[in-house]
Amino acid sequence: MIPEIGHYALVLALFAAGTQAILGLFGTARKDAYWALATGPTASTLFLFLAIAFLALTHAFVVSDFSVWTVANYSHSAKPLLYKLTGVWGNHEGSMLLWVFILAIYGQAIVSFGKKLPPVLRAGALGVLGLLAAGFLLFILFTSNPFLRLDPAPQDGRGFNPLLQDPGLAFHPPFLYLGYVGFAAAFAFAIAGLLEGKIDGAWARRVRPWVLVAWSFLTIGIGLGSWWAYYELGWGGFWFWDPVENASLLPWLAGTALLHSIGVVEKRGALKSWVVLLAILAFSLSLIGTFLVRSGVLVSVHAFATDPARGVFILGLLAVAIGGSLALFAWRAPKLKAEGSFAPISREGGLLLNNLLLVTAAASVFLGTLYPLLLDTLSGEKVSVGPPFFNATVLPLLMPLLLAMGIGPFLPWKKADAMPVLRRLWIAGIVALAAAGAAAALGSGKSPLALLGLWLAAWLFAGTFFLVLERLRLFRLPWKESFRRLRGLPADFLGMAIAHGGIAVLAAGVTAATLWQTEKILAMTPGESVTIAGYDLRFEGVELVAGPNYEAERATFHAEKNGKPVATLTPERRYYPIERQWTTEAAIYTTGFADLYTVIGEQARADGPRTVRLYHNPLAPWIWIGALLAALGGGVSLVGRGRGRRPPKAARGKA
Repeated sequence: MIPEIGHYALVLALFAAGTQAILGLFGTARKDAYWALATGPTASTLFLFLAIAFLALTHAFVVSDFSVWTVANYSHSAKPLLYKLTGVWGNHEGSMLLWVFILAIYGQAIVSFGKKLPPVLRAGALGVLGLLAAGFLLFILFTSNPFLRLDPAPQDGRGFNPLLQDPGLAFHPPFLYLGYVGFAAAFAFAIAGLLEGKIDGAWARRVRPWVLVAWSFLTIGIGLGSWWAYYELGWGGFWFWDPVENASLLPWLAGTALLHSIGVVEKRGALKSWVVLLAILAFSLSLIGTFLVRSGVLVSVHAFATDPARGVFILGLLAVAIGGSLALFAWRAPKLKAEGSFAPISREGGLLLNNLLLVTAAASVFLGTLYPLLLDTLSGEKVSVGPPFFNATVLPLLMPLLLAMGIGPFLPWKKADAMPVLRRLWIAGIVALAAAGAAAALGSGKSPLALLGLWLAAWLFAGTFFLVLERLRLFRLPWKESFRRLRGLPADFLGMAIAHGGIAVLAAGVTAATLWQTEKILAMTPGESVTIAGYDLRFEGVELVAGPNYEAERATFHAEKNGKPVATLTPERRYYPIERQWTTEAAIYTTGFADLYTVIGEQARADGPRTVRLYHNPLAPWIWIGALLAALGGGVSLVGRGRGRRPPKAARGKA
């Protein structure tokens, strides 16, 4: 009965979404206050029906109702509760329901927190969200219904992909979707602004919080995904340029450009058309990411769907949403009058350079991800585009971006003189040089690329740090006054400083873990020892253990450094009998500055040696610390805006 209630709620949600779209879009076009006001209740109705549908599917997974096709194919009664819940979105049907449910959450958030928005803008945005929800609900009901019944119902389920039975993957998809779908809100406001013909500083001030929300959630989602890949896949790395990984990076790059440029519209009234185009681009790339993962055109541990019919449906949705929005942009954008001219060397110029580098990086990732698919479709030729392509095309763009990020916040609006700015930054350059020199002395290699990467990371961090010190006028004012200025720092500035510091930490982690990694692949027997990066590891042997729904071979390594024991590591090979699949579970000892990473492989014969892979990854933990700091920066800026925090006049410095 409950699955039928969920199915019925989906049908009612489709009618609510259609009504919301009609009221919102026609209300905006007619500037009819009654129609505009009615979009709020319809958005709440859509949220209610989708919440019922989502809870009904969750209930089916929790009670292991195997009469529901989705539950029977992606769950099992022996699974721990966490992975029964994860199963709700760990499949194509459930993940699409989560997608549209989050879309409804954003609609309800606009209703709840957007009461001060102009009614026409609010109605237009809700109308666009309603149209998107209607499209996805049609897709779910006609090709991906999660409530289809099985008769007779199997006694038990077929299980769940063991690779996805992990806390990192339990939380990764919801955060990723909160980011993906969050850009739908910015997109909806952009379309509403185009329809109304009103894109100005006030519009940017109202839309920026929604961009901050989406960007922060997407940053956390990508960070969780790379963390999962690092310890769960057992290959010692955090990013493989997998097409599905790239699908999440594309909207993040475009969203980062949008986040920076929308401030130019807010403060200076410039770059209006560019910002609207970026809002369309960020959401379009989110839709393309959905198409890549759900259409079945990709083979990946992340990809769920293999049904070409679904791919064609999503492709149609994508064509309507992207094609329609770009057509509207081509029609209305020329009418957006630019305000506020600026010189090439200025805050606006720096942000524009930042945008161009980010968008070019996104274009390189887009080309490398889709080129093999296009070539296969057009000619049948199979090619593989891997890390060498992306390292050669994307990294050279990100390096000058780090350099520009260190300079940009020092530039004044409208027009700047380069020499005074550089004079304020010379200490940061020296500090960065010293940090890179110290890293070279301590590091395991002298790679010039690694040293350049670390110098850029230290440059950005030091530049951001000195910018904060300038704002506080530390050592130039009494401590008490500097502390008062710290408390009065604008939330936007504080959020920017934390986020830039996080990106610097992340860049240092990526550089060191990639270019200074030490790897050893060995065949070891119990009692043997090996030395890696100053650690002595003794292999004690392998024992069999039983988990809640798996059996495992668990190895034991004792690690010593300078003759003193530091850790015991127990990597595993797990066998999931229901799914008949093996997985590897890495064991990691971290100091915060480096990881000692161990993985065990198969044993060729019963009394033979065991394959062992060992890695030493310098600064690897900084990758996820940096991602969290970056997301925290977005959150600080958002919370500050929500509270309407304004700095005292004394704290509003020129920087």
